[in-house]
Amino acid sequence: MRRKARLVPILTAIAGSTLLSATIAHGATADTTSGVTAGATSDATSDATSDATSDATSNAAADAAADVTAGATGTSGGGAAPARAVPQPVEKEAADTKKEQQTVQRYWTEAKMEAAKPLAALVPEKDGARLTAGAIAAQAAADPVSVPATEPDGDTVTATKGEAAARASTGAAWTRGGAIVKTAGRVFFTYQGRNASCSANAVTSENKSTVITAGHCVRMGGAFHGNWVFVPGYQNGERPHGTWVATTLYTTPQWNNSEDVNYDVASAVVAPLNGKSLTDVVGGQGVSFNQSRRRQMHSFGYPAAAPYDGSKLVYCAGRAFDDFLMSRDIGLNCNMTGGSSGGPWFLDFNESTGLGTLNSVNSFKYAFATGWMFGPYFGTEARAVYEAAQTTGTP
Repeated sequence: MRRKARLVPILTAIAGSTLLSATIAHGATADTTSGVTAGATSDATSDATSDATSDATSNAAADAAADVTAGATGTSGGGAAPARAVPQPVEKEAADTKKEQQTVQRYWTEAKMEAAKPLAALVPEKDGARLTAGAIAAQAAADPVSVPATEPDGDTVTATKGEAAARASTGAAWTRGGAIVKTAGRVFFTYQGRNASCSANAVTSENKSTVITAGHCVRMGGAFHGNWVFVPGYQNGERPHGTWVATTLYTTPQWNNSEDVNYDVASAVVAPLNGKSLTDVVGGQGVSFNQSRRRQMHSFGYPAAAPYDGSKLVYCAGRAFDDFLMSRDIGLNCNMTGGSSGGPWFLDFNESTGLGTLNSVNSFKYAFATGWMFGPYFGTEARAVYEAAQTTGTP
């Protein structure tokens, strides 16, 4: 059943650091009348996958209204307070009719995609809270949730941990192939009358049509983006797996209301293409929430600002660290630029298979520390956004 949008005026973020500009993570357009919702990516996964995924996703979803609320606010001494309710994600219907989807499809010519620019930089709020013992306690209070990856044929995949000595990278082109070259892709949208780009990734979902990206890639400056599409496997202008039009967009209420970088998370539901759902064509990476911090992670994206040009998939790899400045986000040593925003961060990424468990997205950088990339901690709020999207049907 379609949900009604629950929008609240967005406040402007204050300078201090830069949200990965258009290149970093922006993938949605400001056109409030044509915002696209990502369509369900599925139909095609087998019953075995449905059951396996459904148990992990549905159980997560079933608890989401309650479990997802388990973000207790701890005290400095580590004690946890009673569970708090988690506000429901904000939804925006996009191209939810066949006619609208065809219009958006025709809009994105090769020339427009190549000319799409990164968005202007954003920054965390001045009074952004640092990670405290209380915040850590709140995270620990929520049960960890993990959903397995899905192959195009519908089979679930038990991801094996990546090599112990994964290759460190601060922004090299990904050349090893694997599942990631199909599930990751560029996002294109219209923002305040101009075309822009971000990055995103297809994940396992009940509707087989869910994409995860950054909040500023679907909404910024008080409005949702328009003409929103996801192009998985984008490479040098080629669209090997087609252009998928969003039918519904979701983000956290915290991002919607005040562009809080701690909750810069979004998901999109995309319409079927040529009779098939998204993950039936490209597969879906696993996704997890409420995991431990400071772990080895891989980040991917399509940076489009110099010295990159958005033509290829780039990655960073290393051990994540906690932001000690103005947010509760996690960080990586990474030189990706605007356009990479919304690109996936993985735990247990296997460089041989290209499979991992999505656990954050490229979000922002500090202007004075461009070698660091930050992404939101995937807690109960991020989980609520994922649950809302994966249970949404497609027109």
